[in-house]
Amino acid sequence: MTRKMTSILLLMIVLAVGFIQQSDACTNVLITKGASADGSTMISYAADSHDLYGELYFWKGQEWPEGALLDIYEWDSGKFLGKIPQVKNTYTVIGNMNEHQLAIAETTFGGRSELTDSTGIMDYGSLIYIALQRARTAREAIKVMTELTDKFGYYSSGESFSIADPNEVWIMEMIGKGPDNKGTVWVAMKIPDGYISAHANQARITTFDLNDKDNVLYSNDVISFARKQGYFDGKNKDFSFADAYAPLDFGAIRFCEARVWSAFRIVNPEMDKYLPFIQGESDDRMPLFIKPEKKVSARDVQNIMRDHYEGTPLTMTEDVGAGPYSSPYRWRPMTWEVEGVEYFNERAISTQQTAFSFVAQMRSWLPDPVGGILWFGVDDANMTVYLPMYMGMNSIPKSFATGEADLLKFSWNSAFWVFNWVANQAYHRYSFMIEDIRKVQNELEDSYETYGQAIDQAAKSLYDKDPTLTKAFLTDYSHSQSQKAVERWKALGEFLMVKYLDGNLHEETDGIFLRNPYGNPAPAKFPGYDKGYYERIIEETGDRLKVR
Repeated sequence: MTRKMTSILLLMIVLAVGFIQQSDACTNVLITKGASADGSTMISYAADSHDLYGELYFWKGQEWPEGALLDIYEWDSGKFLGKIPQVKNTYTVIGNMNEHQLAIAETTFGGRSELTDSTGIMDYGSLIYIALQRARTAREAIKVMTELTDKFGYYSSGESFSIADPNEVWIMEMIGKGPDNKGTVWVAMKIPDGYISAHANQARITTFDLNDKDNVLYSNDVISFARKQGYFDGKNKDFSFADAYAPLDFGAIRFCEARVWSAFRIVNPEMDKYLPFIQGESDDRMPLFIKPEKKVSARDVQNIMRDHYEGTPLTMTEDVGAGPYSSPYRWRPMTWEVEGVEYFNERAISTQQTAFSFVAQMRSWLPDPVGGILWFGVDDANMTVYLPMYMGMNSIPKSFATGEADLLKFSWNSAFWVFNWVANQAYHRYSFMIEDIRKVQNELEDSYETYGQAIDQAAKSLYDKDPTLTKAFLTDYSHSQSQKAVERWKALGEFLMVKYLDGNLHEETDGIFLRNPYGNPAPAKFPGYDKGYYERIIEETGDRLKVR
C-alpha cells in the first residue's frame, strides 16, 4: 500500500471505528462439502453484541389460517416495524437452522449510510428467521429474503449472509437503496466445492461472473443503481460490489478483514502472505474463498471461533494490554486518544461480549432430524462448550430458553449466566484459569465427539422404524447433555473460586484440594506475576519500589 493511501486510511479511522463500535460485530466461517472432513457443509456464527441475551431460539412449524399476519420486530432493538402476510405453512426452526437442515448466519458491514431506509419493514434478523421458517434450501432462502425486501422494504444497513443447506454453501451481500426506496441491491455467490470462505463485518464480494447463472445470483439493478449513485463508472465486467457499496477503510481492514485472515491462516498457512495487507502495507487483497491445507472438521471450526490471533504479530496476549496474566481481552471502547493521537485495540474472532455462537453442521447422508446439528454455545466462544442440538428435537433445553432470566436478571438456571459467571472470573486471572477451563471444555466436547457416531446410528435406526421415536430420542439426548454441561460448568466456577481465592493458589489433585496433616487447608501458594510483568513494573517505577 502506498504511503499516501496509508495516510488516507489513518485519517478515516475515527469514522471506521465509530461504525464498528456501534454495530454488533460478528464473524462467519463457511465450509463446503469437499472442504469438510466428513462431507458435511458448515457455517459458523458469533452474535457479538453487548446488549443481547444468549439463548437458543425456537419456532414450531405449523399451519396458519387464511389471512393471518406476522408482526415484524427489529431483532436488535425489539422495535415494532410492521406486519406482513403469513404463509400457509412454516417449518420448525431451532436457533439458526430449520428442520430441513437449512442454516443462515450474518455479519453487518454497514456500507454507505445514505442507503439505509428507515421506512422499510424487514430488518436483517427478521429476514433470517422468516426465511428459515419458509425455505427448504439455500437457493429458496435467497429468493424468500430478496422478495421480502422488494415487497416490504429493507430496514437495516449493509449485510453479509451465510446461507447453507446439506449440499450448497452461499454468501449473499445486500444493502438498501435509501429512504422511501423499497428493495435492495444484492449479489449471492455459491462457494465452490472444496473451498472455504469467511466474512466479518466487511463486504467481501468484489467482481463476479455476470453470466454464471448456476453459481451467481444478483439483483437486476446491482450495477445500474451504483452508476446512478455515482459509485461506479467502469465496464460491467469490472464491477465490484464491495468497492461500490462498502469501500475499504482502516477499520474494515484491521478490525474486519483481519479476522477473516486469521481464520484463513489457521486452515492454510500460505495465507500469512496477506499479513502486509492486514497491516496496511499492501494492496494485495485476500480472495473471497480459499482451499484449506487439509479437510476441516466441526471441531476445527469451533476452535477457529476461539481465536485471538495467537501465533501471529497481532497476538493479544503479549503486549502491555494483556496485563500480568496474558489476557487476550480488551474492554471497550476499542480506540482511545492520547495527546491528540488515536490508538486502537485489535479485534479478534473471539470476544467477551458474545451472546451466543454456533457451528451449524448439515449432513446430506442422514435424515434431516439426525443430519442437522447446531453446535451451540452461549457467551464467549473461547470459554464456552459447543453442545449438540439436533434438529430432530421437539423442544429446547430449559436452561437455554428464555424464562426467568434476561440480560439484566441473573439466574443460576440460565446457561448464559452460568457460563458468564465462569468467564468473568477468568478474564482477570486468564493464564491460570484458562488451563482449568480447557480441561473441562475438552472433557465435555471430547465426549460428544466420541459418542456422536453411536448417537447418529441409533437415531437413524429409530428413524427407519418410526420418525417420532427419533425425535423423542434426540430431544432426550440434547436435553440431558445440556443439563450435564451447565451443572458441570457451575461446579467448575465453584472450583475456580476456591482454587484462586484472593489471588492465592490452593493446590489440588484431580479436583481435590490438599489439606495439612491435621485436616486444615494446606498453606496457600503465592504465584505472583511472571518475570516480564515485574520488569515492566521496574521500568515504570524505577527505584521507587526498590528494597533498600
